[in-house]
Amino acid sequence: MGNHNLTSIEQPIAEFKVGVDNVIFSVDTQQNRLLILLVKRKKAPFANFFSLPGTLVKAGESLEDAAYRILSEKIEVDNLYLEQLYTFGEPGRDPRENQDIFGERYLSVSYFALVRYEDTHLITKGNPQAVWHLLNDSPKLAFDHNRILDYGYQRLKNKLEYSPIAFKVLPEVFTLNDLYQFYTTVLGENFSDYSNFRARLLKLGFLTDTGLKVSRGAGRPAALYRFDEEAFAVLQDKPLVFI
Repeated sequence: MGNHNLTSIEQPIAEFKVGVDNVIFSVDTQQNRLLILLVKRKKAPFANFFSLPGTLVKAGESLEDAAYRILSEKIEVDNLYLEQLYTFGEPGRDPRENQDIFGERYLSVSYFALVRYEDTHLITKGNPQAVWHLLNDSPKLAFDHNRILDYGYQRLKNKLEYSPIAFKVLPEVFTLNDLYQFYTTVLGENFSDYSNFRARLLKLGFLTDTGLKVSRGAGRPAALYRFDEEAFAVLQDKPLVFI
């Protein structure tokens, strides 16, 4: 058994306010940067600290709708990946909680989103405090948002290794080098060399060669591929490692 404190039956039921916090990752393959969207808080608690973009859930609103509402207020993008990350609800995670046992608790249901930087427009009107920040140079964030951010980055890396989320945000057709650059931007330069990555992906059989080529720079024209969802369906529940 875990080391949990047993409580008496007289202890009252906790009252919760439910918030949604989004960890929005943006992949900039042009400059090999992984960015995170942060918002500078105007008021207490944590006035002038950066935080993840978040909101309290409105009456009649689902958690996912609240997550999409945050996204639509902060960025414009066609292709994105969004999934629920984790629920953070330890007592005392928000200074607004009263110290007595009748105080309201603040629960954070976190989501993580993935977009491509070049496809994404940051809405600055009404959001002058919203900025893209380098993930590996993140400041001290409000609340427990550094912990949520770390958790989100771990999930992102795991999802890239075991699921096809990159194809949710890449253009419909892409070169294998485009795909490799996407992975190296998120996972770092040393995750795999290009030839192994290429061989592994082609062997899995869910990339279709379109027969088209694209010229970029002085090298040979590169083949354009498309993600084949039907071909991937047979692999859906297998413990794949893409890299």
